[in-house]
Amino acid sequence: MLQRVFGKPKQETNALATLDKLNETLEMLEKKEKVLLKKVAAEVEKAKEYTRAKNKRAAIQCLKRKRLYEQQVEQLGNFQLRIHDQMIMLEGAKATTETVDALRTGAAAMKAMQKATNIDDVDKTMDEINEQTENMKQIQEALSAPIGAAADFDEDELEAELEELEGAELEEQLLQPATTAPATVPYVIAGKQSTRPALQKTTPEEDELAALQAEMAL
Repeated sequence: MLQRVFGKPKQETNALATLDKLNETLEMLEKKEKVLLKKVAAEVEKAKEYTRAKNKRAAIQCLKRKRLYEQQVEQLGNFQLRIHDQMIMLEGAKATTETVDALRTGAAAMKAMQKATNIDDVDKTMDEINEQTENMKQIQEALSAPIGAAADFDEDELEAELEELEGAELEEQLLQPATTAPATVPYVIAGKQSTRPALQKTTPEEDELAALQAEMAL
């Protein structure tokens, strides 16, 4: 257990140290490559000078050295390619290891949560909630039920009495005498036309009808 716990940070440290070492080596190879390329360019310039001076032998020697330098440049390029490949593989392995460790940690946390939450405890809790809900429903129904004299009232009789009251109210409204607004007649004052309410005279027959309607309403 202790080896597993203390082994992971050491492995991660080794991986980081290896990546740093590879980066340093890569930088060193790149510097050497730049130096060799400068030497190649210099040998080419020398060969041109010897050619202009008609010194063919010296020009050929410069070209031979140029090719040797080019072979070293090509070899350094292969070394750099291998280091790049090694770095990519190492970084991929490091990412894979970190992913597996994260998944392992998540699985352990999930397992611990499942141990803390038992299915039997969940069922027991839900049963208690349902029981309390049913008890509260019964209490509310008991509180809303009528008690005393109100419990003996017949709902059908109360509705019939309400219908009788509504019918009597409607009949009373129909028997009430209709009221009409007084008519208005135009009149002219100082050249301006206006309206003034005109008094209407009722006939004896209309007076008798109004009295009869009043008596029926009473």
